[in-house]
Amino acid sequence: MIKVVLFDLDGTLLPMDQDLFIKAYFGGLARKLAPYGYESEALVKAIWQGTAMMIKNDGQGLNEDVFWDVFAKLYNEEPRKNEHLLDEFYQNEFDLVQNSCGFDKRARAVIDLVKKKGLRVALATNPVFPPLATQKRIKWAGLSHEEFELVTNYSNSRHCKPNPEYYLDIVRTLGVKCEECLMVGNDVREDMIARELGMSVFLLTPCLINKDNEDISKYPNGDFDALISFIEKINS
Repeated sequence: MIKVVLFDLDGTLLPMDQDLFIKAYFGGLARKLAPYGYESEALVKAIWQGTAMMIKNDGQGLNEDVFWDVFAKLYNEEPRKNEHLLDEFYQNEFDLVQNSCGFDKRARAVIDLVKKKGLRVALATNPVFPPLATQKRIKWAGLSHEEFELVTNYSNSRHCKPNPEYYLDIVRTLGVKCEECLMVGNDVREDMIARELGMSVFLLTPCLINKDNEDISKYPNGDFDALISFIEKINS
């Protein structure tokens, strides 16, 4: 019996080419911080290193703290010294990054269907972004963060995908069992690993990421129409 449907965001509810998104994101961030002495190439490297450490987070601290500790050490500055600059970026210039993303109105349809069936809904997006950046991307998908029971971000998470502990944190927070969850995502490595914990899964394929070239036929998969048909049959 499925009780909760977990959705990935980037490439799932929010269609995107990840490379185009990253290029637009880093470009905008570099322009924002350049006047404050942050050279573009070094800045991008620092953000990647901070992100890599969040991915490796073993649960000893919040992803947020892990990121800022790495960033501060690389620049030999006080932790969070210029955090307000990133806050300003996500509040303003980050909106321009939306141009690198797509849109599919069926994202709204599938969320409405899940709720119509009386199921709970949570957003299981890899928690490497601040809450505001995540809220903005949810809005780009034509949705609102308030309609999700839980939205993972770097301020409320201690693990990242594909670490199974990330999913275990979610089920503990929601008070359910893995077997009572369906995970919907577009990344074979990061999202389909949820099946190893006993979750049901659905691989959304329009923006498929399959870095290991796995045979995806072993997962229920398809486009939004196929996902809607799959969800319609849940618990029936």
